[in-house]
Amino acid sequence: MESSSTPRAVSTRREATRQKLYEAAVTLIAEQGFSATTVDEIAERAGVAKGTVYYNFASKSVLFEELLRHGVGLLTASLREAADRTAQGGGSKVDALDAMIRAGLVFIDRYPAFTQLYVAELWRTNRAWQSTLMVVRQEAVAVVEGVLREGVENGEFSAEIDIPLTAAALVGMVLVAALDWQAFQPERSLDDVHAALSRLLQGRVSGRG
Repeated sequence: MESSSTPRAVSTRREATRQKLYEAAVTLIAEQGFSATTVDEIAERAGVAKGTVYYNFASKSVLFEELLRHGVGLLTASLREAADRTAQGGGSKVDALDAMIRAGLVFIDRYPAFTQLYVAELWRTNRAWQSTLMVVRQEAVAVVEGVLREGVENGEFSAEIDIPLTAAALVGMVLVAALDWQAFQPERSLDDVHAALSRLLQGRVSGRG
């Protein structure tokens, strides 16, 4: 049996604490904004002492920066897993993009408050964590770029497509459509929303053909 004081146990406890702080911070900031949210409130919502926040993060800004890095990292991993799973199953690059759309919707459905924060922060230019946000955003978009590039190379996609812009557009489509779904059409199922975006991806919105 592993001792509660071993490095692994300490690391596991600390990660669990950080996860509680992330969840508390993202919920509070989504509710009342970054400036209005205090470290005291984050600690109280997470059920820890105020000192625990500063033990794990040097400041509220550092906590939020790490929250963005953590959350977008989870999204990136889910997109990559969807693409890899499709490739292993012998699917096409369109299939991979479709699987990534679904993975993005599943992520957003699971973490709606984080997604709202992430999209809002993308439009701000005066935050201390702007450079970090750009880096983690590009990591997520790069996964989509990779699939598009492979599709161009194997002839599945036109060589004329603008890969960086198309990848950003696909990610943006999922983010905005999902937020619209949750805010204005919550009665729709995830399968229903995915089907609509899938038709758009596959060019099946025209009445012709």
